[in-house]
Amino acid sequence: MSTDTGRAEGFTPRPGAAPLGRMVLAQALLETRMLLRHGEQLLLTVVIPTVLLTLFSLVDIVDVSGTGGGSRVDYLTPGVLALAVLSTAFTGQAISTGFERRYGVLKRLGCSPLPRWALMVAKTCSVLAIEILQIALLTCVALALGWSPHGQPLTVALLLLLGTAAFSGLGLLMAGTLRAEATLAAANLVFVLLLLCGGVVVPLERFPDGVRAGLELLPVPALAEGLREVLREGAGLPWEQLGVLGVWAVLALAAAARFFRWD
Repeated sequence: MSTDTGRAEGFTPRPGAAPLGRMVLAQALLETRMLLRHGEQLLLTVVIPTVLLTLFSLVDIVDVSGTGGGSRVDYLTPGVLALAVLSTAFTGQAISTGFERRYGVLKRLGCSPLPRWALMVAKTCSVLAIEILQIALLTCVALALGWSPHGQPLTVALLLLLGTAAFSGLGLLMAGTLRAEATLAAANLVFVLLLLCGGVVVPLERFPDGVRAGLELLPVPALAEGLREVLREGAGLPWEQLGVLGVWAVLALAAAARFFRWD
């Protein structure tokens, strides 16, 4: 009799939430799989940066003379890496989160045992996972094209992390305050404008001094130029660019936390 009771107790349900770490990991894996299965997101985050790097490295479309030594691919690769971070942390995340908010997905997840801040952590982990894949792919392509990187990997990682924080905060701020359709249009417009004017493929030296001074205060030019100083010139910590990215990261994340609406 006691044995049967023990067996029954062994199968007694234990209601309650899973450990927080397990919930965050499960949500992050789900977010990553959803991004990898989305054709438009893959086009934005993988195909476009890879095509731009290959095309502009092999074809003399943009004049990069007068921007320092090295080959075309040495100049273009840091800018395309910055573009890849922008496409994932800002454009892709803003669009996907905006439509999740519109369809009530965020509201339902907000009522689950997973805390809202943990959901944002899971989204950030998903962004970082996609960025690792992007950077690995672009690095292989650039090396095949003759890229010769310099500098310290830790400095590059710090720049990329600050850039990710800044772009992620801006993307969440846009997704949490605008309608989904407005987020879609605005995020794509910002992506195109920064592709053309953010020092990604067109050197900032080609712009007038006043315009250039203003562009250098934006996060994409700061990330592109910082990566260029380290990877192309072998410089140490680019304090000016790190400062710009740090300010954008703090302001964007604080604004997103303050104004983000879940419904």
